[in-house]
Amino acid sequence: MNKVETIVRKEWAEVFKNRLVLFTVAFLPLIMTVIPLGILFSMRGDNTLNSVTSSMPEQFTAFCPANLSGGECFQVYMVSQFMVMFMILPLAIPSTISAYSIVGEKTTRSLEPLLATPISTGELLIGKSLAAMIPAVIATYLAFGIYAVGAWILIPNKLLLGALLDLRWLIAIFIVGPLMALMAVSVSIMVSSRVNDPRVAEQLSMVVILPVLAVFFGQLAGLFVINQQLILVSALVLVIFDAFLIYLSVQLFQRETILTRWK
Repeated sequence: MNKVETIVRKEWAEVFKNRLVLFTVAFLPLIMTVIPLGILFSMRGDNTLNSVTSSMPEQFTAFCPANLSGGECFQVYMVSQFMVMFMILPLAIPSTISAYSIVGEKTTRSLEPLLATPISTGELLIGKSLAAMIPAVIATYLAFGIYAVGAWILIPNKLLLGALLDLRWLIAIFIVGPLMALMAVSVSIMVSSRVNDPRVAEQLSMVVILPVLAVFFGQLAGLFVINQQLILVSALVLVIFDAFLIYLSVQLFQRETILTRWK
């Protein structure tokens, strides 16, 4: 564990010098938090929304308690559209960090001494994975915590507050989020170990965001609604997929080949 901790500290000392990493970790969570809170603030006290429930998809009304007004139900509908954007955080942040970690070390010529140390490939990848995952998970939890506190301040109706902070979003943030971060890290390590340019590594690693954007636009278009069952199934699929990606990333990370190819 001392070797892994050393790798984590080393990664943080190097990658957080990158302005793109700092922007992703510091400002992206704030942006994702402001959007749903801004929606709640703009709709607060607007009684004209009570007549808009007929325009919502029928399947979504199941998420609104029976004694919520039409306007309150519409708030649940609108905020839920953008809650999906929270799931970008555990994908974008670790992708940016881990994509830079290997290629960036090659460009600064610190990779060769690291690979020459008596540290196993497993310890090296665990350290790099934790260095990327920990900031992502913490940033996601903090952003959701700020959103929860802001919603509690803006919404006097605790029944409406409970609908906005229901079990499906708690599962998504606290269980699916870390699983998605692990997926992003594994993909980024594979990409970063096969390319020579940090910018190419970052751009290719960001492909993992596309499924979340597809879910966002699909729900926005009314094609489907994210419910608790869908989130639980997604968590199970991610557990299996993450195990496969971890195995694949270890197999593709060949220390001697990386050094030989990049010399």
